Amino acid sequence: MTSRRKRRTTGVAPALTEAILESISDGVFTVDMDRRITSFNRAAEQITGIPREEALGQRCSEVFRSSMCERECALGRTLKTGKPIIGRAGFIVDAEGRRIPISVSTAVLRDARGRITGGAETFRDMSEIETLRHELAGRVRLGDLSSRSPVMQRIFDILPAIAASASTVLIAGETGTGKELVARTIHSLSPRRDGPFVAVNCGALPDTLLESELFGYKAGAFTGAAADKPGRFALAAGGTLLLDEIGDVKPPLQVKLLRALQERTFEPLGATSPEPCGARIIAATNRDLAAEVRAGAFREDLYYRINVVRVELPPLRGRKEDIPLLVEQFVARFNRLQGKSVAGVAAEALALMMGHDWPGNVRELENVIERAFVLCGDGPIALEHLPEELTGRTAEAGPAGDMRAARASLDAHAIRAALARHDGNRLAAARALGIHKSTLFRKLRALDIEAPRRDGRSRPAAEGGSRARPARGRRG
Repeated sequence: MTSRRKRRTTGVAPALTEAILESISDGVFTVDMDRRITSFNRAAEQITGIPREEALGQRCSEVFRSSMCERECALGRTLKTGKPIIGRAGFIVDAEGRRIPISVSTAVLRDARGRITGGAETFRDMSEIETLRHELAGRVRLGDLSSRSPVMQRIFDILPAIAASASTVLIAGETGTGKELVARTIHSLSPRRDGPFVAVNCGALPDTLLESELFGYKAGAFTGAAADKPGRFALAAGGTLLLDEIGDVKPPLQVKLLRALQERTFEPLGATSPEPCGARIIAATNRDLAAEVRAGAFREDLYYRINVVRVELPPLRGRKEDIPLLVEQFVARFNRLQGKSVAGVAAEALALMMGHDWPGNVRELENVIERAFVLCGDGPIALEHLPEELTGRTAEAGPAGDMRAARASLDAHAIRAALARHDGNRLAAARALGIHKSTLFRKLRALDIEAPRRDGRSRPAAEGGSRARPARGRRG
């Protein structure tokens, strides 16, 4: 009786196994000890684009053309060691030549005596997850720019359109906010990306040298000019020219710049005829040029010529939610450049960074991380590795006070960002922050954050401060 039941079970098992394998969405195949495919389920056909009849009998490396086949075959490793491999990432090349990201798991197949007779591999198509990951990364990255700030996201949204145009751009922002990085991003996204990107700091040279640096000169233009020297306008032809710190240019040279921008021509020193300007112009400044115009220090006509499209970069203190992201990038970069393995930043040190106002903006933050690398070994960057301008307050307020202030600052920025993303809808903002609506109201009061006048829905928020309640129905 027992042997009859055993024979019946054995006879049913292959059909049941096949039905199960055909019903799942992961690709599954089995191989013998020579790694020739002995079974190939429906999902494997769909993911690879290879019919089952073509796959059966073939070596698995000939069917999949996987990145693992080139380095170390996961299934081969399992057949050799008898140990399974779970969730190894790689890619295969399908029948149409497309790279498909996959996650692979392997196991051995044994006979009734426990001897290894082959192997099984399951693989999952990770294309959708990979696409989502790239989309999420795209929300915080644009070219070399990285940000999670709603303010910077709005800039990210318009930069591709700005890059596609040929209009002159004015990038305004405090020192160290990344104006040149924005200019390079515009260039890299533009049709001129294959041309040169040339930058000149207008505040670093006196006007007499700056003129020849910008426009170049002809041989014999002045004593010592033995040969022609092209200027930055000529060198940037077909690409982009960044006039950094344009607010430092004196009025006499402003006239020549205006002519170059307006007529799209320039004259090298000693030239008898103008030359065409083939560069797209981007200007940058840390000055309030409108105030400079009112004070008579900057020409109004030049201001309007460069202020065709304006990009206003916020200071780092206005987007502190970006500090952890920037710190992570700087740590990774300095690890790579210096061959070190600094393990990020300790929570106390990061909290102190979140509480700092960063008058030098992103450049100051980068310098702080670089300084910490000099003092830090292989562990995380700690409080003792930070400069006195960050830690000086610790002696007065104490570490606990500093931590509380930094945490409050981080909470305030997160709440303001959530409210901005949801157009003032406090319920949606609370859900995005993962807290209850009443907790959000309590934090608004504690952090002295003024609630939006409208709550993001069709009707205005009720008067009476941040604890606005929905309007009640009329009484009978």
